[in-house]
Amino acid sequence: MREKTLYFLFTDTGTYLSKAINYCTKQSLNHVSIGFDPELKEVYSFGRTHPRNPFNGGFVKEDIRSDFLKDANCAVYTYRFTEEEWDSILRNIKEIEAQKASYKYNFIGLIGILLQIKINRKNKLFCSQFVATVLRDAASLELNKPDCFITPADIRDQTGMQLMYQGKLRNYHPEFRLTDRELADQQAVKQSLLFLLSQKMKQFVIK
Repeated sequence: MREKTLYFLFTDTGTYLSKAINYCTKQSLNHVSIGFDPELKEVYSFGRTHPRNPFNGGFVKEDIRSDFLKDANCAVYTYRFTEEEWDSILRNIKEIEAQKASYKYNFIGLIGILLQIKINRKNKLFCSQFVATVLRDAASLELNKPDCFITPADIRDQTGMQLMYQGKLRNYHPEFRLTDRELADQQAVKQSLLFLLSQKMKQFVIK
Protein backbone atom coordinates (compact mmCIF):
# COMPACT_ATOMS: atom_id res chain seq x y z
CA MET A 1 0.00 0.00 0.00
CA ARG A 2 1.43 3.36 -1.04
CA GLU A 3 2.09 5.98 1.63
CA LYS A 4 2.45 9.75 1.52
CA THR A 5 3.85 12.20 4.07
CA LEU A 6 2.06 14.99 5.87
CA TYR A 7 3.90 17.73 7.73
CA PHE A 8 2.79 19.10 11.10
CA LEU A 9 4.15 22.51 12.08
CA PHE A 10 3.99 23.49 15.76
CA THR A 11 4.82 27.11 16.58
CA ASP A 12 4.97 29.61 19.41
CA THR A 13 4.93 33.23 18.30
CA GLY A 14 5.22 34.66 21.80
CA THR A 15 2.07 36.78 21.47
CA TYR A 16 -0.28 37.42 24.39
CA LEU A 17 -2.80 34.98 22.92
CA SER A 18 -0.07 32.37 22.50
CA LYS A 19 0.95 32.82 26.14
CA ALA A 20 -2.69 32.49 27.23
CA ILE A 21 -3.06 29.25 25.30
CA ASN A 22 0.19 27.96 26.80
CA TYR A 23 -1.30 28.64 30.23
CA CYS A 24 -4.53 26.82 29.39
CA THR A 25 -2.82 23.74 27.98
CA LYS A 26 0.26 23.70 30.26
CA GLN A 27 2.33 23.13 27.11
CA SER A 28 4.39 25.17 24.66
CA LEU A 29 4.31 25.26 20.84
CA ASN A 30 0.54 25.56 20.99
CA HIS A 31 -0.23 26.50 17.43
CA VAL A 32 -0.45 23.62 14.97
CA SER A 33 -0.67 23.74 11.20
CA ILE A 34 -0.85 20.95 8.65
CA GLY A 35 1.22 20.94 5.44
CA PHE A 36 1.53 18.87 2.29
CA ASP A 37 5.07 19.58 1.12
CA PRO A 38 8.50 19.56 2.80
CA GLU A 39 9.10 23.22 1.90
CA LEU A 40 5.93 24.12 3.85
CA LYS A 41 4.61 26.22 1.00
CA GLU A 42 1.13 24.76 1.44
CA VAL A 43 0.32 25.01 5.16
CA TYR A 44 -3.18 25.34 6.62
CA SER A 45 -4.60 26.12 10.04
CA PHE A 46 -7.01 28.29 12.00
CA GLY A 47 -5.47 31.49 13.27
CA ARG A 48 -5.19 35.21 12.63
CA THR A 49 -6.59 36.26 9.28
CA HIS A 50 -4.89 39.64 9.82
CA PRO A 51 -1.56 39.37 11.71
CA ARG A 52 -2.00 42.66 13.57
CA ASN A 53 -5.47 41.77 14.85
CA PRO A 54 -5.53 38.85 17.33
CA PHE A 55 -9.34 38.90 17.52
CA ASN A 56 -10.00 38.41 13.83
CA GLY A 57 -9.42 34.73 13.13
CA GLY A 58 -10.49 31.90 10.89
CA PHE A 59 -9.22 29.53 8.24
CA VAL A 60 -5.76 30.55 7.00
CA LYS A 61 -3.16 29.44 4.50
CA GLU A 62 0.01 30.41 6.31
CA ASP A 63 3.24 31.92 5.00
CA ILE A 64 6.13 30.64 7.13
CA ARG A 65 8.36 33.47 5.83
CA SER A 66 5.96 36.21 6.94
CA ASP A 67 7.05 38.74 9.56
CA PHE A 68 4.51 37.23 11.95
CA LEU A 69 5.83 33.64 11.76
CA LYS A 70 9.45 33.71 10.67
CA ASP A 71 10.86 34.39 14.18
CA ALA A 72 8.61 31.85 15.90
CA ASN A 73 10.01 28.90 17.81
CA CYS A 74 8.86 25.77 16.03
CA ALA A 75 8.96 22.02 15.63
CA VAL A 76 8.21 20.21 12.38
CA TYR A 77 6.96 16.63 12.52
CA THR A 78 6.15 14.17 9.75
CA TYR A 79 3.60 11.38 9.65
CA ARG A 80 3.09 8.72 6.99
CA PHE A 81 -0.50 8.16 5.86
CA THR A 82 -1.88 5.83 3.25
CA GLU A 83 -2.46 7.52 -0.08
CA GLU A 84 -6.22 7.25 0.45
CA GLU A 85 -5.98 8.90 3.88
CA TRP A 86 -3.71 11.64 2.53
CA ASP A 87 -6.17 12.40 -0.27
CA SER A 88 -9.10 12.40 2.16
CA ILE A 89 -7.36 14.86 4.51
CA LEU A 90 -6.57 17.21 1.63
CA ARG A 91 -10.17 16.97 0.42
CA ASN A 92 -11.48 17.80 3.92
CA ILE A 93 -9.26 20.89 4.06
CA LYS A 94 -10.27 22.04 0.58
CA GLU A 95 -13.94 21.75 1.55
CA ILE A 96 -13.37 24.06 4.51
CA GLU A 97 -11.29 26.42 2.37
CA ALA A 98 -14.10 26.65 -0.18
CA GLN A 99 -16.40 27.88 2.60
CA LYS A 100 -13.83 29.82 4.61
CA ALA A 101 -15.93 32.98 4.66
CA SER A 102 -18.41 31.20 6.91
CA TYR A 103 -15.75 29.92 9.35
CA LYS A 104 -14.42 31.77 12.40
CA TYR A 105 -11.86 31.11 15.11
CA ASN A 106 -13.28 29.35 18.17
CA PHE A 107 -11.98 31.57 20.98
CA ILE A 108 -14.63 30.33 23.41
CA GLY A 109 -13.57 26.75 22.68
CA LEU A 110 -10.20 27.48 24.32
CA ILE A 111 -12.04 28.09 27.58
CA GLY A 112 -13.72 24.71 27.09
CA ILE A 113 -10.29 23.04 27.08
CA LEU A 114 -9.32 24.83 30.28
CA LEU A 115 -12.55 23.85 32.05
CA GLN A 116 -12.98 20.51 30.24
CA ILE A 117 -16.43 21.51 29.06
CA LYS A 118 -17.56 20.51 25.58
CA ILE A 119 -18.09 23.64 23.54
CA ASN A 120 -18.97 22.82 19.94
CA ARG A 121 -19.89 25.81 17.79
CA LYS A 122 -20.95 25.53 14.18
CA ASN A 123 -18.21 26.58 11.74
CA LYS A 124 -15.96 27.74 14.57
CA LEU A 125 -12.65 25.98 15.19
CA PHE A 126 -9.32 26.61 16.90
CA CYS A 127 -6.12 25.29 15.33
CA SER A 128 -5.85 21.81 16.88
CA GLN A 129 -9.62 21.34 16.64
CA PHE A 130 -9.32 22.06 12.91
CA VAL A 131 -6.47 19.57 12.49
CA ALA A 132 -8.34 16.90 14.46
CA THR A 133 -11.45 17.51 12.36
CA VAL A 134 -9.69 17.00 9.03
CA LEU A 135 -7.82 13.94 10.36
CA ARG A 136 -10.89 12.09 11.63
CA ASP A 137 -11.17 9.89 8.54
CA ALA A 138 -7.59 8.65 8.95
CA ALA A 139 -7.83 5.29 10.71
CA SER A 140 -4.09 5.12 11.42
CA LEU A 141 -4.35 7.90 14.03
CA GLU A 142 -5.91 7.41 17.44
CA LEU A 143 -7.31 10.71 18.67
CA ASN A 144 -9.14 9.43 21.70
CA LYS A 145 -10.81 12.71 22.63
CA PRO A 146 -13.57 14.81 21.13
CA ASP A 147 -12.17 17.32 18.63
CA CYS A 148 -13.05 20.19 20.99
CA PHE A 149 -10.59 18.79 23.59
CA ILE A 150 -7.68 18.02 21.25
CA THR A 151 -4.55 20.09 21.93
CA PRO A 152 -1.43 20.42 19.75
CA ALA A 153 0.40 18.19 22.25
CA ASP A 154 -2.16 15.41 21.67
CA ILE A 155 -1.32 15.51 17.97
CA ARG A 156 2.42 15.81 18.57
CA ASP A 157 2.43 12.77 20.90
CA GLN A 158 0.80 10.41 18.40
CA THR A 159 2.76 7.21 17.83
CA GLY A 160 4.39 7.47 14.42
CA MET A 161 5.08 11.20 14.56
CA GLN A 162 8.70 11.84 13.59
CA LEU A 163 10.46 15.04 14.63
CA MET A 164 12.12 16.55 11.56
CA TYR A 165 13.30 19.96 12.80
CA GLN A 166 13.23 22.08 15.94
CA GLY A 167 14.37 25.67 16.26
CA LYS A 168 13.57 29.06 14.77
CA LEU A 169 11.19 28.88 11.84
CA ARG A 170 13.35 31.31 9.85
CA ASN A 171 16.13 28.68 9.86
CA TYR A 172 13.98 25.80 8.69
CA HIS A 173 15.03 23.99 5.54
CA PRO A 174 13.36 20.82 4.22
CA GLU A 175 16.72 19.04 4.04
CA PHE A 176 17.12 19.32 7.81
CA ARG A 177 16.71 16.08 9.72
CA LEU A 178 17.57 15.15 13.26
CA THR A 179 20.27 12.50 13.32
CA ASP A 180 19.37 8.91 14.20
CA ARG A 181 21.21 9.42 17.48
CA GLU A 182 19.16 12.51 18.34
CA LEU A 183 15.93 10.72 17.49
CA ALA A 184 16.98 7.73 19.60
CA ASP A 185 17.83 10.01 22.54
CA GLN A 186 14.42 11.70 22.31
CA GLN A 187 12.66 8.33 22.17
CA ALA A 188 14.63 7.15 25.21
CA VAL A 189 13.61 10.25 27.15
CA LYS A 190 9.95 9.74 26.20
CA GLN A 191 10.06 6.07 27.23
CA SER A 192 11.72 6.99 30.54
CA LEU A 193 9.00 9.53 31.28
CA LEU A 194 6.29 7.00 30.44
CA PHE A 195 7.96 4.43 32.72
CA LEU A 196 8.19 6.90 35.61
CA LEU A 197 4.56 7.88 35.11
CA SER A 198 3.43 4.26 35.11
CA GLN A 199 5.39 3.59 38.30
CA LYS A 200 3.78 6.59 40.00
CA MET A 201 0.34 5.39 38.92
CA LYS A 202 1.04 1.93 40.32
CA GLN A 203 2.14 3.44 43.63
CA PHE A 204 -1.01 5.54 43.73
CA VAL A 205 -3.24 2.53 43.03
CA ILE A 206 -1.49 0.41 45.67
CA LYS A 207 -1.96 3.14 48.27
